[in-house]
Amino acid sequence: MMDGDVDLGLFGPDSVSWRVHAEPILWVAGLRALYLQALHPRAVAGVVQNSDYRNDSWGRLMRTAEYVGTVVYGTTEQARRAGARVRGLHARLRAVDPVTGEQFRIDEPELLMWVHVTEVESFVTTARRAGLALTDREVDQYLTEQVRAAELLGLDPHSVPSSAAAVDDYYSLMRPSLALTPPAVEVARFLVAPPMPHGLGWTPVRPAWMGVAAVGFGLLPRWARRLYRMPGLPTTEVAATVAARVGRLAFRAAPLKPGPIYLAAMHRADVVRSRSACL
Repeated sequence: MMDGDVDLGLFGPDSVSWRVHAEPILWVAGLRALYLQALHPRAVAGVVQNSDYRNDSWGRLMRTAEYVGTVVYGTTEQARRAGARVRGLHARLRAVDPVTGEQFRIDEPELLMWVHVTEVESFVTTARRAGLALTDREVDQYLTEQVRAAELLGLDPHSVPSSAAAVDDYYSLMRPSLALTPPAVEVARFLVAPPMPHGLGWTPVRPAWMGVAAVGFGLLPRWARRLYRMPGLPTTEVAATVAARVGRLAFRAAPLKPGPIYLAAMHRADVVRSRSACL
């Protein structure tokens, strides 16, 4: 998106994407997405067989967050370069189907689609349940905007769900192929109690993290919690929403420093606003 000679990136300040991704509660959304992604047998096999997530969990988390931030807030060229790097990495990776023994590429469209949809649906659902005021139309707009992010990963934009109704249909289509496999159990347990960085394992940080992980899990759709054999009580939905809203307030009050990609995006947006005010 160009405004004069200022590149505002794939989305820009008037997008729903910029509003949603300004929310620190999306760290919880990322956990929710990982719980969902682990339920796809091939997707989780690809992760377990190709990554050192147990020994590099925080590095992997930060690299993923940096990638998402670059796609959302970076310039068009920065987003395209980030997408090209990820496509190049994925193109070299293979995994073995734990059921059939078949070798497969981890950049198969079905797997890329599953990762994309679970990620963006988790982002917008978590932000909304945490209290970000979004209309149904704005949710659809966000999902439509994020088709550009899916295209960076090599997906056909015409095949990507671009509304809440389309996402619901996609989940209904995928649910028969989802399962709680041993790798999914392994990943889910790891998400609850990963090794804490910087020697923080025996500090209050660990129970705080476990609380964050519990909120992420509680925000899952009931059908996903049922697959994990933890459907919850009827009050689970309400409790998870309340916890997410409290978490959003806590994150917003925390002294978190915005990253350089975000700050650069805000500067470019300010330049455009200043020029518009002078006209």
